[in-house]
Amino acid sequence: MICRWSTCFSLAALLTPLGAATVSGSFGLVDSRLASVTKKKDYSGVVVWLEPVERRPPLPAGRVHTILQKKKRFTPHVSVITVGTVVDLPNLDPIFHNAFSNFAGQPFDTGLYPPGTSQKITFKRSGVVRVFCNIHSAMSAVIVVLETPYYATTDEKGGFRLANVPPGEYVFKVWHERAAEAKLKRLEKRITVGAEGVEMAPQSISELDYVPLPHKNKFGKEYGPEPASAVPYGGR
Repeated sequence: MICRWSTCFSLAALLTPLGAATVSGSFGLVDSRLASVTKKKDYSGVVVWLEPVERRPPLPAGRVHTILQKKKRFTPHVSVITVGTVVDLPNLDPIFHNAFSNFAGQPFDTGLYPPGTSQKITFKRSGVVRVFCNIHSAMSAVIVVLETPYYATTDEKGGFRLANVPPGEYVFKVWHERAAEAKLKRLEKRITVGAEGVEMAPQSISELDYVPLPHKNKFGKEYGPEPASAVPYGGR
């Protein structure tokens, strides 16, 4: 047993960059109109990442990320992946779905597909991809596609931790669904990561300028009435 543990530890050490460090910190959300934020103090969903200044980091190959379609929801709502990742979109509902995105860098349309099946999309460009269902207007998800493996998403308390970051110069970037782009831009900063790592001071993101906008279907038209579900959702 000890031998097996030692072997695993040795392999993990070999896969960890030499001198790799940790960058950590936290974000709070202010000026929000969501009860989950104001009452429950849920500060999850803020995406942070590091872009190396002098070099382009190698990206992991063969990654597959799953976004479930269940109870007329995409789960998780916010996903972070690297360029080249395959996103699997299984339909776990008793009805048809049609996931699509009009994201300019890489639009996609899975077409209509039945319960118990799935569609896969390979993301080849970086950017923020907003995903919808062509049948159910309330379904939405966001996929943040990055060209760096050094990223994290805040937990409910707003904390984040980027592990195994090689020493060097980086640009620290932030994205949040309910924040204005100009405010997020002001949160960018250049940091130096040494062997001891970086503990960043607590920061906050204002949702004051957030205005939820209705979206249209994949044809650019208003949604029609949803088809009736064959099976009630109470037990699914």
